[in-house]
Amino acid sequence: MKAFKEIMSWVIPILVGLLIALLIKSYWFTLVKVDGTSMQPNLVNNEQVFVFRPETVHRGSVIVFDAKGEDPSVTESKDYVKRVIAIPGDTVSAKDGVIKVNDKVVDQSYIPASQQKDTNTVNNVGNFDSLAELGTHMGWQKNAKAIKVPAGKYFVLGDHRSVSNDSRYWGFVSAKKVLGVVKAGFWVKAETKDNINTQWKHYFATDNK
Repeated sequence: MKAFKEIMSWVIPILVGLLIALLIKSYWFTLVKVDGTSMQPNLVNNEQVFVFRPETVHRGSVIVFDAKGEDPSVTESKDYVKRVIAIPGDTVSAKDGVIKVNDKVVDQSYIPASQQKDTNTVNNVGNFDSLAELGTHMGWQKNAKAIKVPAGKYFVLGDHRSVSNDSRYWGFVSAKKVLGVVKAGFWVKAETKDNINTQWKHYFATDNK
């Protein structure tokens, strides 16, 4: 009996700790490793970031989502990290590297001018303005100037526009697939940290004001 009590004295704290860790991971936040270069220069391959589950998704938020069912090339669960460009109900367009959401110019100072210019093409194939022509199978709607984001969906792009596989290829991301909002940790340099954590607070260019 004494031996049993001694064993339980250290087994129970371990089980409680594991349960707390599981609850935190399921309902609050978890650590995710960035896989690939699609978010450079702000997030690099193998970098560790926090993903907060209860966070509100804003224009400019960086999110993690399950790409299965979103990207047709993904056949099993796989986490993608991308930046939200437009939210449900928004209209979005791009010309000569300038993105407009609801006819307002988006501040893209968080990426180099060369990557802004590459917004309109994906690996030199396809044009942003022609994406709506992909058809109704994606549920895309188009007016004379812009693509409209449906309810419950997000339009996302990678920061490394010339290589990113994103909404320009396969359309919108369902809000149901979003796992959480990315936050760069204290170990990230200040400028990059701001580009990930707070860019949404000044999403539109100042000349819109």
